Amino acid sequence: MIPPSGTQYRLEHGGQRAVVTEVGATLRTYEVRGSEVCWGFGEDEMCGGGRGQVLAPWPNRLRDGRYEFEGTPAQVPLDEPERGNAIHGLVRWAPWGLVEHERSAVRLEHVLHPQPAYPFRLRIEIEYRLDDGGLTVSVRAVAEGDRRTPFGLGFHGYLAAGAGGVDAARLAVPAERRLVLDERMIPVGVEDVRGTAYEVVAGSLPCAAREPIGALRLDDCFTGIAVGGDGRWHAELLASDAPAPVELWADHAFGYAMVYSGDTLAEPDRRRAVALEPMTCPPDALRTGDDLVVLEPGEAFAASWGIVPSGL
Repeated sequence: MIPPSGTQYRLEHGGQRAVVTEVGATLRTYEVRGSEVCWGFGEDEMCGGGRGQVLAPWPNRLRDGRYEFEGTPAQVPLDEPERGNAIHGLVRWAPWGLVEHERSAVRLEHVLHPQPAYPFRLRIEIEYRLDDGGLTVSVRAVAEGDRRTPFGLGFHGYLAAGAGGVDAARLAVPAERRLVLDERMIPVGVEDVRGTAYEVVAGSLPCAAREPIGALRLDDCFTGIAVGGDGRWHAELLASDAPAPVELWADHAFGYAMVYSGDTLAEPDRRRAVALEPMTCPPDALRTGDDLVVLEPGEAFAASWGIVPSGL
């Protein structure tokens, strides 16, 4: 029987194991020596909660599913109808073609052809690779049409929070600001995290020096993220039963990080893991243009992010 997520591409390196799927180029599982690093889903399951999905050609939400780019209007089906939004792009349920698969890496690609929701041609290629430093995810997007092409990107991975769940875990995202969202989860402003409840997860303090997340509900987008001398920002999650934190890093192209504590998921999945989502632009960027990547015909965009598991 064909799994709901299509062909399964298995990766191995040392004690690390990962599975990437044909549907959505999704990171279905990632573990080290049998311990879960990313909260995933079974081979016989359909992805739920966005676990491990690729979000393109925009991440997060698009109000009314409607936007206009250089005089051309577009309308996207509303797949978050209760809020009147289109959410998480167009590729997460699409089949991706295999470019190359080896023991520790896989490269997949998908071509978005012009359509009412996105009247541009864009080729996206993603590589997942395991090595001694953990998991690295590299993406390259090329505008293959004859016009300028707007583009945004995100990844919806969850870091496992351990036996104590989200409440007992500690999180450190090196961000100075949080987007203020309305009831439709669309940005309406920005605030400094200092002096707010969100200071427990954002700011410059290292993970080990923070208090646990506790009952704080998170479905928030952070920005003003500090990039180090290596051109990357580094966030950490320390589970209550882990000796050291898991690190998620992303290069400077990812200027936003969405953090979701899973409060709207059904039991037993609620507050089981923390979604830490690197994004190149904020919610609603196709409509507002905020930090939207615009590619000239033939131009390419490249970026990378990764995970360094505890103990590597």
